[in-house]
Amino acid sequence: MRYSKTHKDETRLKLLSSSRAITKKGGFSVTSVDTLMSAVGMTGGAFYNHFPSKQALFQAVIEEEVENSREMLAGDEDSSDDHVIKWLRKYLSVSHALHPDEGCVLPTLGPEIARAGPEVRLVVEQGVKSIQKAWSARTEDSDAAWAIIAQCIGALALSRMVETDETRQEILHANLRVIEKHHLRKPDNQ
Repeated sequence: MRYSKTHKDETRLKLLSSSRAITKKGGFSVTSVDTLMSAVGMTGGAFYNHFPSKQALFQAVIEEEVENSREMLAGDEDSSDDHVIKWLRKYLSVSHALHPDEGCVLPTLGPEIARAGPEVRLVVEQGVKSIQKAWSARTEDSDAAWAIIAQCIGALALSRMVETDETRQEILHANLRVIEKHHLRKPDNQ
């Protein structure tokens, strides 16, 4: 069977997309190449036509995820004044907690990222520094920006560890209230 000239690129993109969802839900290291490939209708042997190693796929997943998060969370010069709080409300939501496959990679794959090579960790560092810089400008406090990022990732991770929806909501809502109260206050002269 002959494939189109774009087949390899299309398959690579499908594999990358499905791998993002599968590994955020179940973990990267425990997900086999066969599982990742079967999600796109192929056998594990075809994997190496698209990536030189499973670690190369992991790096590609992290790069794409971090860039998506950076674009959404950092915003740009045209973003509204309430950009940060709007995204925090989405980030610290029950829906985000219950659907890790659709959300931020950091709370789900953070421990695996920490054990990854320097290339992967550098991608994450650059992404979170970009978000921190943008949020620093909006909050006028670089320490608060780091604290918000860390608190959000931790709150989301913790909310996924508990069993009941009541406790999950309590964790998320409490963190959002604390962030709004202590980090997103308007300056006294406004």
